[in-house]
Amino acid sequence: MPDPRISPGGLREVGLLNWTAARIAGRVGGTAPPNLFLTLGRHRALFRAWGIFGGRLMPRGILPRRETELVILRVAHLRECAYEFEHHVRLGRRAGVGPGDVARLTEHGPAADGWTPREHAVLTAVDQMHEAGDLDDAAWADLRRHLSPRECIELCMLAAHYEMLATVITTLRIRPDQHRAG
Repeated sequence: MPDPRISPGGLREVGLLNWTAARIAGRVGGTAPPNLFLTLGRHRALFRAWGIFGGRLMPRGILPRRETELVILRVAHLRECAYEFEHHVRLGRRAGVGPGDVARLTEHGPAADGWTPREHAVLTAVDQMHEAGDLDDAAWADLRRHLSPRECIELCMLAAHYEMLATVITTLRIRPDQHRAG
């Protein structure tokens, strides 16, 4: 794996608030403080603003947590972002995304058997947004059969946010987190 373009910062580089947030996130995620947090935390104010925005999408969004994790995992897979993918496999497990779901996401995506009609509509939307930056009318109509206007807005923001985050992670060459022993 290539060297990070910007190395994760320590307490002095990220500040006490961001350092504390990274340590808590690592404890919750079963890792050392996340390299993503310690890298983005070098831009202290932007990191905090991003944390508020990202936290409003996940875990405090209005979409069910399972769907949120399916969206993030699909984006991470399509973007080939191992950091995002590995992190959300662990989080997804807690939200009811099992190994079979992960295999379907990576092998066949929305075309796989086993998705609910709502999950199929959501995953189809993610794929189209990734490929075209838009949804065709049929995908939009299917999505609207299952999601409220607020849920549709959040889905679009969630998928686009994780596309952006995958770009940042890839460009900065952020390395996967070290799992804690035990």
